Amino acid sequence: MKTKKIDLEIDTIGGLSSLTVAEEKALSDFFKKKKAIKKKTEKVKNT
Repeated sequence: MKTKKIDLEIDTIGGLSSLTVAEEKALSDFFKKKKAIKKKTEKVKNT
């Protein structure tokens, strides 16, 4: 049985063109905030 290899274009999310600098920054900020919130909740759970 053959397996299919799927190539994902990382720069295109939900669109046909690459992300703009503003979109990249917005995503980066979003993930940083999400990570900070997760760390904070884990710290509270451990205390």
